[in-house]
Amino acid sequence: MMSDERIIGALLEARARAICSKDVHAALIDCAPDFVRYDLAPPLARAGAAALDQDHLNAWFDIWRGPIRYEQKDVSITTGGGLAFVHGFLCIGGTKTDGSTPNVWARQTVCLCKRGGAWQIVHEHISTPFYMDGSLKAAVDLMP
Repeated sequence: MMSDERIIGALLEARARAICSKDVHAALIDCAPDFVRYDLAPPLARAGAAALDQDHLNAWFDIWRGPIRYEQKDVSITTGGGLAFVHGFLCIGGTKTDGSTPNVWARQTVCLCKRGGAWQIVHEHISTPFYMDGSLKAAVDLMP
């Protein structure tokens, strides 16, 4: 029998593969109906149906030519009492339709809840730091 940590790790790896291949259904399948997302793109938050909006995710997928790089690094998973807390780093990159090739490291936190015997993603927070020198410039040049 697999531990909860291994099950969650496999769930997150499958989700990352789905995002890389732009499979919107597979990317959202493990998200709860009351999913809350604090993403890099505006608005500040999306919840419920808005967080699960396939059109929003497809629009983001459409700005990439070919597969998306979506690499997780230094992932830590903690579980207890039917809740799980995951944190680590995330590299997003690839070739955009305009020919640019960004490669940005961000911070990622994912919270899961075990419901009906299955783990569901209930919250995700992805962020990039910014320089506190008054410029408010995103610090997209950082690497773990």
